[in-house]
Amino acid sequence: MSVLDSLLGRGKRVVALDIGSSEIKALEVAASGQSIQLQTFASTKIGNQNETIYAIREIVRHAGFRTKRVISSVSGRSVIVRYVSMAQMPEEDLKQAIRFEADKYIPFEVEEVVMDTQILEDSVKDSDQPEMKVLLVAVRKSLIDEHLALLQEAGLQSQIIDVDAFALGNAFELRARAQGGLPPEKVVALVDIGANKTNINILKGPISYFTREVYLAGNDFTEAVSRKFNLDTQEAERLKCEPGDQAPEVEEAILPTLDDLGNEIQLSFDYFENQFDRVVEEVYISGGSARLPGLQRAFEGAFEKSVVFWNPLENLEVKADRIDVNALNHYASQLAVAVGLASRVRRW
Repeated sequence: MSVLDSLLGRGKRVVALDIGSSEIKALEVAASGQSIQLQTFASTKIGNQNETIYAIREIVRHAGFRTKRVISSVSGRSVIVRYVSMAQMPEEDLKQAIRFEADKYIPFEVEEVVMDTQILEDSVKDSDQPEMKVLLVAVRKSLIDEHLALLQEAGLQSQIIDVDAFALGNAFELRARAQGGLPPEKVVALVDIGANKTNINILKGPISYFTREVYLAGNDFTEAVSRKFNLDTQEAERLKCEPGDQAPEVEEAILPTLDDLGNEIQLSFDYFENQFDRVVEEVYISGGSARLPGLQRAFEGAFEKSVVFWNPLENLEVKADRIDVNALNHYASQLAVAVGLASRVRRW
């Protein structure tokens, strides 16, 4: 699902731009038959949010992109995702009806947001008043305007603005399609652990049935390491990512935070299972903190489910002569959102 589509620039080359809270990651891709060719990769750190425009310009200047068309995404508290029950109706009627119902579900005035909807598969038909489950996405216009202004100031042309959680789902769907597709009744959870937030997306088949952002993530693990070892943030981040012989001590330091995150994820699973009478079967994890010492083991114990690392890049065709493959592989687990954005190039 996209929140904003442009009719401009229907070319077959695009830059997928993941603007995070601490880092920007960019993939220039081109559609190549049924595959997606990764032609350029670039990343840069962001010191603070005021430096975002400079970081984007830095990427554009040094990466040598051959197109200015970008697909990007938004997230945060100005992005509202709700799963609501409504009377069954055709999709064309839903677009109008949801405007009269939206104030029940979103904390903003209808005039302040861009809305999109999708009818989910599960419908209740055996009642006097048949209902259907509807995915409602609302994004504040002010956030979209700020995002567009940022891209335009950097000299880029926005083609699509998506939502981080849905981009995560699109990346996993790309992987699943290469393996024959997800069975329509199979339920999996995607957990992407970023710097300041963790994205959760629960899929039934290829369709997103639940998303949530948890503001507990990599930075919280870094703070835990910093306290345990009395290190500054930069040193703690380095030790967290490369613990070496100190892995047991690092695992001990992050365990309370890891338990808190696991509890939040389990609450999401419980809510989904209660709402849809379906059970999450497998959990797929990605993100910069996905391979922290003890994380996989802790999650498997907490969820009592298989927890699998996955590589978002594995189904892209990499143009190795233009890319530092070692740097790319280092970032692989952090590129799920960017790959999901890049996957949209096949639909043009």
